[in-house]
Amino acid sequence: MRSFFLQLADDVEGLLEPGETCLIGYSGETSDFVRFNQGKVRQAGQVFQNRARLTLIRDNRHASGESTLAGQLRADGPLLETLVHELRATLEEIPEDPHLHYALDAHNTETRGPNRLPSPDDPVREILSASRNLDLVGHYAAGGIFRGFANSLGQRNWFESYNFNFDWSFCLEADRAVKCRHAGLVWDHQAFADKMDKAEAHLRVLSKPGKRITPGRYRVYLAPPAVASIMTMLTWGGFSLKSKCTAQTPLIKMINKEISLHPSIALSENTREGVAAGFDAFGFIKPPEVRLIDKGNLAGFLVSARSAKEYGVPTNGANASEVPVSLDMGPGDLEQDAILDALDTGVYVSDLWYVNYSDRRSCRLTGLTRFATFWVENGRLVAPLEVMRFDESVYRILGTCLVALTKERELLLDPDTYGQRATNSMRLPGALVDEFTFTL
Repeated sequence: MRSFFLQLADDVEGLLEPGETCLIGYSGETSDFVRFNQGKVRQAGQVFQNRARLTLIRDNRHASGESTLAGQLRADGPLLETLVHELRATLEEIPEDPHLHYALDAHNTETRGPNRLPSPDDPVREILSASRNLDLVGHYAAGGIFRGFANSLGQRNWFESYNFNFDWSFCLEADRAVKCRHAGLVWDHQAFADKMDKAEAHLRVLSKPGKRITPGRYRVYLAPPAVASIMTMLTWGGFSLKSKCTAQTPLIKMINKEISLHPSIALSENTREGVAAGFDAFGFIKPPEVRLIDKGNLAGFLVSARSAKEYGVPTNGANASEVPVSLDMGPGDLEQDAILDALDTGVYVSDLWYVNYSDRRSCRLTGLTRFATFWVENGRLVAPLEVMRFDESVYRILGTCLVALTKERELLLDPDTYGQRATNSMRLPGALVDEFTFTL
């Protein structure tokens, strides 16, 4: 794939006229997909695809277009030549862009992760065996993901990663289900077996009569997927330089030093250990790590190429939305085996369903529990909890009310496959929180 991309870039460069610069982005994948329903394989297939995105620049004017490729230079060359002609014509009709910013110095990189994935037959057999005739519904996706960047100034960047993502649920009845995830670069048999055993144990408790609690404040444990739902909301502008400079960030109180998070909270954009490419669409190289929160205080922001130009600061290769794609939260010291004892009496939240801001400027969230939320007494799962709405501030969840973070963290890969497999990831611990507010 790399040699194909490099030759493609050279061919596009040869189509340019004097005064033109071209940025060439490439994305591709070779993926196996398997869909399960009622504990059986319902669909299986493979996807091989390539895409190229060209940005033609002249005199601070730029136009972009994308084309699906066949992966054969003889067939793809005419497609890209036509695209270049179309972009050239478009440049005549558009104004200059004062915030256009792209790499002028060539920095060549190559990152090629090893392929340690098993044949797809092996995980499928293991999944079917472990489901034991339970109503398992889910989706397994695995294979190589490829990204490339080139420009007509001589820069060439290449990234490839091989990973898998199995996203599944055990369904009991109506809205009762246990949602689970298993993802990574290597299929860990023991880790998968442990997750299956835990899911079955939760399923047995889920079959008991449901319990309803009165609105109020309770001690809760938020498992990593539940923490991920909260962090997803926080990333919507929370670490964006643009949002900071326009005072639209949900963390405005932290910027104004009115409040901070718990000293144990450390967040970073950890490109070095994520599964996303280490360069952006304009040729800027991402640092291995960008510290976002350190000891509960803001430590940095994600800066896209456009924001860098607009505000006169260096870019750190962030995407146009300035949203983390390799978010990493530091671990705590709560052992996995001690979670229920530490919770004692309260609510165990495996995952959340629907989360949104109820007061953005106060970083306050609302949402619903679902997917194996349990009432816990004396360190034991007692009964499934009926769906509850919560309304709570991140400054309390990860600040004044945070009791502990787990020592073990979970790698959560974005399961989105719309158009192509996503490369976003989060590595997060679970969180034990006091006085978590349920409203109804």
